[in-house]
Amino acid sequence: MTPEELAARIPDGALLALPPDYSLPAMEVVRGLIRKKSRGLKLLGVPILGLSADLLIGAGCVAEVHTSAVSLGEAGLAPRFTEAAEKGSIRIVDATCPAIHTALQATEKGVPFMPIGGILGSDLIGKRQDWKVGANPFGREEILFVKAIQPDVALFHARWADEAGNVWVGRRRELATAAHASRGALVTYEERRKGDMLEDELLAPGVISSIYVSGLAHAPRGAWPLGMPDLYGADDTHVALYARAAKTHEGFQRYLEEWVLTPRKSSLPA
Repeated sequence: MTPEELAARIPDGALLALPPDYSLPAMEVVRGLIRKKSRGLKLLGVPILGLSADLLIGAGCVAEVHTSAVSLGEAGLAPRFTEAAEKGSIRIVDATCPAIHTALQATEKGVPFMPIGGILGSDLIGKRQDWKVGANPFGREEILFVKAIQPDVALFHARWADEAGNVWVGRRRELATAAHASRGALVTYEERRKGDMLEDELLAPGVISSIYVSGLAHAPRGAWPLGMPDLYGADDTHVALYARAAKTHEGFQRYLEEWVLTPRKSSLPA
């Protein structure tokens, strides 16, 4: 499949699990979602969101954001998210990183909720109807229970896919959790490997099995302008360019025209 075909498989209104910038968003598919004018998406940060979310929000593709943060890292605030938050044009569901991981792990394990420590006393609890404080069945103290989350789609980029349909994400275990918890995972990848990586003792611990992968697309440099470790680094100059342009609606639209809506410019040249 192609990245555009993967984008076509994500319906409007889907709950879309996206990784942070350091864990390889599938940027080619994100640009494809903008080109196909996706609408009403609900973005789940696993556990935070970055450039991919800011692009989708600015392009009008997003109705809700469920996350612990949205940031461009060293490039500063995510400008399209910031404006949308200030204007109230999108719904924002605040969370914490551990709570998101725990909610996904509950779905991964097939249970409706899981307990979590460390959040009691936060004002977030009063704002989350899907979080409940209850008695610890093994002690006297109270404990927080978070409801399981099942995304419709987990979307990310990977270094390798193999002939068996498995993908290798290395130590980025949050991608595996998101894939296990979602109804399906759509993955772009850099390189195809022969054989079955699950049969390799060294590679297998970093592999997501094909049973969790609904679609694959070859996309060399598919994380750009973010980086792929050991292949190419993040294009910090381009991310800074985006951050400056996206401070205004007009600048963001010019960025889309040059770097997203014109497909030949949407990938970093080799």
